[in-house]
Amino acid sequence: MTPHELIAVIDKHERWLKRQMGGTRAMLALADLQGHNFSGANLQNCKMSGANLIECDFTGANLTASDMFAARLNRAIMINCNLTNADLRGAHLRGARMKCAILRGADLRGGALLDRRNPGSVKMEPSDLRGAEMEDATLANANLAGADLSECSLVGADCSGAQMAGCNLARSALKNANFTGSDLRGVNLSGSNLAGARLRDCNLAGAMLTGANLRNADLQGANLEGVDLSSVDMLGANFSRSAESFSATIQRILTAHQQWITSNGDKGERADLEGQDLSHIDLAGANLGGANLKGVNFSGAKLRDVMFVMADLSAASLQFTDLTGATLDGANLRGSNLTGAKLDSAKIGSVEIKGPNGRGTGRKWPANLSNTILIQASLTRAMLRGANLSGADLSGADLTGANLLEANIRGAKLTDAITTGASLPIPEEEDDDFL
Repeated sequence: MTPHELIAVIDKHERWLKRQMGGTRAMLALADLQGHNFSGANLQNCKMSGANLIECDFTGANLTASDMFAARLNRAIMINCNLTNADLRGAHLRGARMKCAILRGADLRGGALLDRRNPGSVKMEPSDLRGAEMEDATLANANLAGADLSECSLVGADCSGAQMAGCNLARSALKNANFTGSDLRGVNLSGSNLAGARLRDCNLAGAMLTGANLRNADLQGANLEGVDLSSVDMLGANFSRSAESFSATIQRILTAHQQWITSNGDKGERADLEGQDLSHIDLAGANLGGANLKGVNFSGAKLRDVMFVMADLSAASLQFTDLTGATLDGANLRGSNLTGAKLDSAKIGSVEIKGPNGRGTGRKWPANLSNTILIQASLTRAMLRGANLSGADLSGADLTGANLLEANIRGAKLTDAITTGASLPIPEEEDDDFL
């Protein structure tokens, strides 16, 4: 088809859409249109099933509800193209440029095409979007089940509510993409970058995430049944796992500790979880007082209002942990990493030392935060009176309204820390240059 003939087809199609005299629907099924220019064309409801559209330019074109079943669109330019409710089953879009394209409600499942030139021949064609550039594209409620999207770019794309079960998204760039409420069962996300992605309430059951980057991703409410997170970078990710989802041994230790606490040591036993991986566990409101939690990985955990009185948390990983309102009086946090942790309104002070007769001795056992890393941690209104913060790194921490009276901050780093309204200890004479 010559360019002039194609222009005539597009013109008649636009007249057909407007119900004008001489209008005819564009019927381009199986046509060889490789390299043609469709930019800005209004081709709503056109029929291009099985057409050769390799390297065609559809920039800004309107292909709403178009039939592009099993069409070949490899390396096509579809920037700002509107493909709402388009039938793209079995389409080949390998290397297509689809930045800001709208595919809301589009069907990108595999499909079988009956070739009129070869009667009786039916071939199943999975949708091929390998290497496609789909930055900021809209795929909300689209059906991409089983599609191959490996090594594609969906940075900032809206895939909310999309059907993507069984998709291959290995090694794809999915940074800041929105997958809220989408079906991602059995999807392959190995080696993909999902940093900052929104995955709230999505179904990731059985997904492969080997080597994936989920830093700062939002997975609240996501179904992660059968997912192996051992090699996934989850730093700063927002999601939690109930204690019931951990091993039977972990559950037994936690249960025995609660018995030990409630019976004042007569029943159960003190928890010894040294070195265990409890990342993203939700233990809000639990009592872990006196527990051995040395070197435990609590990164990303939900520990709001947890009691850690006199617990040993030395060398623990507590990055981006939510410890809002937690009580850590007398706890040992020496050398622990609390980067980005939330400690707002937490109590991190001293415990009164009692004698054999149960009476107070007048001495106190302060919380030990020496050499801890508290970079960018939030400690607003935290009670740190008398705590040992010697050598701690509080760079960029928010200490608004915090109480640090009588705290030991010798050698602590407070570069760019926010201390508005904070009660700071009086510097000793040799520390005149403090702050």
